[in-house]
Order: sequence, then C-alpha cells, then structure tokens
Amino acid sequence: MVAEEAVDEISGRTSSPAGRLVAHSPGRRGIWHWYEDHARGTGELARRFAAPWGGGELAYRLGRDHDTGKGACAWQDGLIEEATTGRKVRRPAHHDAGAFLFAQAARQHPVLTPFAGVIEGHHTGLSAWSELSVRLKGLMRDSAKVNEAISRVAEVMPEILDGTCPAVPDWLDPCNRISVEMLVRMTYSAVVDADRLDTAAHFRPGPHPPLGAGMPELWERYETRRQEALAERRRRKEPSWLDKLREDVYQEAIETAAGEPGVYRLHLPTGAGKTFAGGGFALRHAALRGLRRVIVAVPFISITEQNAAVYRSLLDPEHGPQAVLEHHSAANFEASDRHTSRSLDASGDTCRDQKRARPNRWAKLAAENWDAPFIVTTTVRLIESLFGNSPSVTRRLHRLANSVIVLDEVQALPDTLLTPILSGLRELVEHYGVTLVLSSATQPELAALNPWQTSLPQRDVVANPAPLFQQLRRVRYDWRTGSEVTLKSIAAEATTHGQALMVVNGTKDASHVHKVWLGNRDEDPSTLHLSTRMTGGHRRETIQAAKQRLDAGLDTLLVSTSLIEAGVDLDFPRGYRARSLPESEQQAAGRINREGHRPTEDSIMTIFEPTDGLQPQVIYNRYGIAAASRRFGKGLADPDDLDILRSYYQHRYRLQAGRSSTDPNGATGEAIEALREKLNYPETARRMRMIDNEHSVAIVAIRSRLNQNDRKAAQNAIEQLRSGIPTLETYRTLQAHMASIPHRELETAIEAGHAVEIAGDLYEWTGPYHPQRGIEPAV
Repeated sequence: MVAEEAVDEISGRTSSPAGRLVAHSPGRRGIWHWYEDHARGTGELARRFAAPWGGGELAYRLGRDHDTGKGACAWQDGLIEEATTGRKVRRPAHHDAGAFLFAQAARQHPVLTPFAGVIEGHHTGLSAWSELSVRLKGLMRDSAKVNEAISRVAEVMPEILDGTCPAVPDWLDPCNRISVEMLVRMTYSAVVDADRLDTAAHFRPGPHPPLGAGMPELWERYETRRQEALAERRRRKEPSWLDKLREDVYQEAIETAAGEPGVYRLHLPTGAGKTFAGGGFALRHAALRGLRRVIVAVPFISITEQNAAVYRSLLDPEHGPQAVLEHHSAANFEASDRHTSRSLDASGDTCRDQKRARPNRWAKLAAENWDAPFIVTTTVRLIESLFGNSPSVTRRLHRLANSVIVLDEVQALPDTLLTPILSGLRELVEHYGVTLVLSSATQPELAALNPWQTSLPQRDVVANPAPLFQQLRRVRYDWRTGSEVTLKSIAAEATTHGQALMVVNGTKDASHVHKVWLGNRDEDPSTLHLSTRMTGGHRRETIQAAKQRLDAGLDTLLVSTSLIEAGVDLDFPRGYRARSLPESEQQAAGRINREGHRPTEDSIMTIFEPTDGLQPQVIYNRYGIAAASRRFGKGLADPDDLDILRSYYQHRYRLQAGRSSTDPNGATGEAIEALREKLNYPETARRMRMIDNEHSVAIVAIRSRLNQNDRKAAQNAIEQLRSGIPTLETYRTLQAHMASIPHRELETAIEAGHAVEIAGDLYEWTGPYHPQRGIEPAV
C-alpha cells in the first residue's frame, strides 16, 4: 500500500494503523470508518429492516458483503491517498467481489442468484438480469480480479467465506417471477438504506434524533384533537345535517378499522369527510394491528399540501419531533442520477461531466427515506419508489412494509400503468404486511383487471355508500353541445352569475377564458385563474382568495384546469366543465354547492363541448372517452350514477386489457409486467415514470409580489442548489415557488433569456410572470 498511516486533512491526526481495512475516510473527527464496523453495521441494520417480511438473513448477508471489493489494495491505497492529500483519486469499482461471493453461495439455491444485483448495483442502481447474469458468468470463469479483495477482507471477517446459502422467506414461490422481482427490490431498498445510514452515522456522529410517536399514541392524539376541533366548531355554529352525516361516516370508518389487514375501499361522495375518515381509519387500524406507519398518496401536489396541513394540525406535537412528513417533488433530479448510473456501468469510471454530477449530489441529499410515522406524498413518488431502480428513489421502499397505504383519488391512476401498479400493490398486501385503502368518490373497478381478478377480496370502509350519494347529490347536470358552444360563449354566460367556476381542458384554454373575462383590464380581484403555470404558493393564495370572496358573498369568477378537481375545498353556486371523463366531471361538480346550503335544482353543473377548446380525446384516455360517450350525456346518465359508472369502468378496461398480465397486446401496462418477469429493472423504471419530463419541466419563479423575506429565502435556496451545497430544507423552500411548463417551450424560453438552469431539469424563470395567470402559454 502507498501508506501505512494517513493524516486526515481536516484534523491533522494520524488515524490509520497498519493491518486495518477502512471503508470511509476519517471525516471531521479524524477517525477512520473501519471496514468490519461498516460491513457488520450495515448488515445488522439491513436485517432489521427486512425482518417484517422474513428476509432478515438474506438482507444481512447482502449488507455484510456489499463492500467486499474495498479490500483491494488499489482501493485502500486510493482512499488513504485521497484523505491524506485532499486530491481526488480514481479508485476501482468495488461491487464485483461481494456480488461474486453471493453468487457462489446462491448456487445451492438458484432463485437467489439475481439478489447478487443488490450488491452489484448498490451505488449505480439495479441492473437488468440479462446483463447481470453475463457479468456473473464472467466472474465465475475468471475470479482473479476479485480474489485479492476477498482474501484481504477474510483476514478481518473470516465469516465471509462460510459459503452457506441464506434462507429466503417461507412464502416465496421460486416459480413466481413477479414475487422474486419484488423481493429483490425490497431487499435492495433495505441494504441501500442501511448502507447510507451507517455511512451517515460515521460522518455525522452524535445522538440520533428521537423517533416520532408510535401508532397508538398518534391515534389517540388524532381523535382527541378532532374532538376538540368539533367542540370548537359547535360553539361557533349549530351542527348541520351534513355535519351529522360526516360524523356518522367517520364513526363507521373507525369501527371498520378493527378488521383484518388487506384491501379496503373508501367510497364516499365529495363533501362526506373523506380526508378525516381516511386518516382515522388508517391510524386506528395501524394502532390495532401493530403497523409501523401511515402513507397517504395523492395525485396532485396541491392536495398534498392541503392534506398535510390538516394532518399536521391533528398529529404534530407542540414540542419534539414532527409526526407528519410531507414529501413531493415537481422537479426530477433523478434523471441525472440514472444517466450517471448508465455511464458508470459502461465505463467503470466516474462521471466527468461536472454539470451533470452536481445534481446527483443533490439527488442523494434530497431523497428522504420516509423514516416518519405519517407520510403525505404524491402518487408519483409512491410509484417511483415501488418501480424505480436508482438507490436514491428505492431506499425508502422498505418503509412500506407493515404500513397502511391510503391511495387517495385512486381513479387518477393512469390506465397505461395499471397492470404493474396493481400487481405491485398486491405483492405488498400479500407478502409485506400492507393494508391498502382505495379512496375516491369515483371508485374504479380495479377487480376487472388481471392482477386483481382472483383471490384478492376488497372490503368497504363504509358498507353501503349508495344512499350517501343520493343524500349528498347537490347539483343538477346540464349538457351543452353544438357549433354555437365555444369557450367564449360559455365564459360570457358565466359572467351573468355572480359566482361561477369554469373548468377547462388545458392551460391555453384557461388563459384564454381569463383574458375574455378581464377584457381590457390587467387584473381584477373578482376574476381568478388557476393552473400549473402558477407557482405552488401563487395557487394557494388564489384558492384562499376565492374561498374568502365566496364566504363573503362577493362576485367571484374562477377558471381552472383540472387541478381544482380533487381536494380543493371551494363552494360555488354554479359550475361549467368542458367535456372530459365522467370521473373528472363528477369531481368538478364536487366544487358546486359543496356544503349543501342551496337547493339542488338551483345548483347547476353544465358539461359543455367547446368547438374552439382542447378536445378531451387529445389529453384523456381515448378508451375512456369511447366508453363514456355511450353512457353519459344528454338523454343518458349523469356522471354520479354509480351503476353506470361501474359499467363504464368495466367497459373501459375491457377495451384495453390483454388476456393475461403479460399479454403484449394489452394497453394497461402488460408489456411492463413482462419486463418485470424478466427482472429488467432499468427499463421497468423508465416505462413506469408517471411524469414524462420530455413533456414538462419544473420552473422556479420568484414573483415580484413576494414579500422581502420569502424572496430572499427563495434566492438563497437557488444559490445553494447552484453551488452544489444545498441543505435538506433547500428544496422545501423552493417548492412554493415552482411552476411547470411544456418542455417544448423551454428551449424557446432559454434562447429568449427567460429561463436559466439551476440544477438537473430545474430552471429559474426570469421572463414575464402575470400576476394572475403566472407563466403565459406560448401562442
């Protein structure tokens, strides 16, 4: 070796005695991270993470041996030289030796061989089995390049040579490739998270932050604060019939929570108290069944923010660690992470493009591992965790085991991905102790699809929801078609009502309607606009302004894209919705006469087909449009007819689904399920992306009307990202300032000097920002 002792450049103390192997440099304390400490520490932590599904021994072995390649002299010399001189030193890859060791042991039980990929990809991501198997066969033929590292590690950890095959969970069927695929994912997550946490503990020593409250305590706190809030509300206002109905719904949900783990449907009409009932069910069920956490996943960031605020008020303590973690992202820092993984895999070298490398550091820092008792996240984040292959997104996957997952607005799951999503969720329920709650006012008939057609019972949280839909029917539908129906004509009609909501099919249509309403004025407090081209903070302000105006009885016109249709608590007397899918139309109607204060006959939701607006078949599922056109409309059913909705979903899925979960002719993601059976993790991750960053890009816009403190905080956060030294709060600070625009507009904006790169695919907007519409659509 080039040195028997090394001097930590920061502390100046010698700290590497002869004969010891090291895993990481000394850090600020001047103390090396000894190899055997890191290997055994990672193994034990991985064992604890994987114990809930019976995979503890398997995870321990993989965690213990994941860094075996670091025993090579070249790797040890490189780290010591780097720590001594402060200069970056190229070191050989260290993943082959441990993968080889595990593959040798797995010869006794071939189903385990793919688990060598956990070690092989613990820094770069899970590889496809077709590629991994070739590399393993090469190592089996010629192990010379890994023998040195193995023999040196065996001197300090002789147990690595025991050659025994670790046990697999009792429930694993070796012939079920989907079960094998998911077990590899879960084990990979446990090992990667254990590795990161053990390494972090070395570089940031000290007492660990106290864990949040357990489920029984959180359930008690939730119920106590809910009762206090109800009592306060009753002091201010006499309870209405709707308040009583919501309380009855909540109590039934709490009683059902005593049931066995499995799949539950929370089917409630808009306004029936779904958020409170879902949270109460999940917490009580977790408390009674000894589950570890609750994860609420919603389709839109706007709902995430709103729900997180509700749950924080009920669950976070006045002092001590917070119980509720809100985790979402409008920007994709993982794109660069995946790119680098491929580069490393191909060359064995580090990424030389510093512009790309910088976001990778941020991705590793920003990827939270969901170690909190109550998580509020987006469906995108949940699916990304379930089907990703990079370490930063996968490390939190094992936290799903022994938890309650509430899929809110489940109808928003994309049809094109339903087969793998349902298959993955079924694995979680059947083998990883998950209780799944499907929450929606428009429950899709998921049992009609292959993965759920057999032996997966679904129970209702509220036993008979049909009467609730009758009781809470608060609107009358009106249907408009014909050549005279345009965005402009409907916008003009809306102005004849003091308060009206108009929901359209795209940002250009929303901008057009808002301009029609304004006329020659630049802005008007009674004329409001909502779309994703506005920042998160701007959207919240607009929703709050609309709510205040409606409560005060002031004239209020609001045009919005579909983002208003889920979780936005507004109550308009009159509504208009451009033709879309029935579930979207019903959700829009949930913003009309929401509190039931007006007669149903007077509360009209008009569904219109504008000849000059974006057509639904352009942006919505064409099979859904085809199935809906035969059932809903003038002279047909309304969107809240439960029997017809059930028939609609069955027809919609029948038009798309293949004959089996891997039928290449299926359009609900069957081809992705076939990739999973082949253990092709990178391609599965690519095909499962729910946000296509080829078509949208995140933008940070610092509005001129921000107060000085918010402006300064946002600018500081941008600079932290650009400097490559962000903190965990950096991204959260920027979240309120993020909007999105189509990718095709980005290049034009850059050329015009209106967009400047920050990091990854995140850009700063320096062009015009309308005070009511945000970033205007390109003409």
